[in-house]
Amino acid sequence: MSSTEQPTLSARGLVKRYGRVTAIDGADFDLYPGEVLAVVGDNGAGKSSLIKALSGALVPDEGEIRVDGKAVHFRTPIDARKYGIETVYQDLAVAPALDIASNMFLGREKRRSGPFGLIRKLDTATMRAEAQRILDELGIQIKSITQPVETLSGGQRQGVAVARAAAFGTKAVIMDEPTAALGVAESGKVLALIDRIRERGLPVVLISHNMPHVFEIADRIHVHRLGRRVAVVSPRTHTMNQVVGLITGALRIGEHGDVEEVEAAVHTGLSG
Repeated sequence: MSSTEQPTLSARGLVKRYGRVTAIDGADFDLYPGEVLAVVGDNGAGKSSLIKALSGALVPDEGEIRVDGKAVHFRTPIDARKYGIETVYQDLAVAPALDIASNMFLGREKRRSGPFGLIRKLDTATMRAEAQRILDELGIQIKSITQPVETLSGGQRQGVAVARAAAFGTKAVIMDEPTAALGVAESGKVLALIDRIRERGLPVVLISHNMPHVFEIADRIHVHRLGRRVAVVSPRTHTMNQVVGLITGALRIGEHGDVEEVEAAVHTGLSG
């Protein structure tokens, strides 16, 4: 990532208030092509509200969102999808009784061309073939594309939801705690899946509380605190303890980009 590279998805000065509560307080955000950007922060830091604004699930009161440098206005998640931004929520938003292909094309079903464009039947064969191709490309193993999602393991369900996002996302895939309810083995498979999506050139936003996973997969780490971005660091140059310190407010980024203790900085100011 060069200093002159344009972000795929960015935001400046986002604000969202709920009465006297400010959920987003002048937040900035930058996601660059082909990277995995982890968004971390304590509970109540406002990272979920930030992600909802970027995915169209809420409309900010102030600020600007840009896709490839162009200002956009998302009123609903459908608007964000039109710009190629797909989101995988914690509940996965799958229909358990439907098969894998039906879930992957849920709301975007393909239909056969009928006479005069009327009474077009679902093109089940095409959807199943395309769904299988996408799963194969991403290395997601299932017994049959026709099996109901409710018969899948937690990791496989996550894989189907992620594959759906990867199939239709052209600018970014946002994942909200994708490994939160998974065991060690299935978490590893999801991280490998995120890596394969990155290899395809599609940037990923990963919201996670799991620091080992963040340091394993992320290219950069966006630290969110009190409704705004307080730091962006690299897992190659900063430690896990430093990131935790930035999250809690015990540490901050100094004028020259160094991590420094907040109390030490305050004491220095008082003594001067």
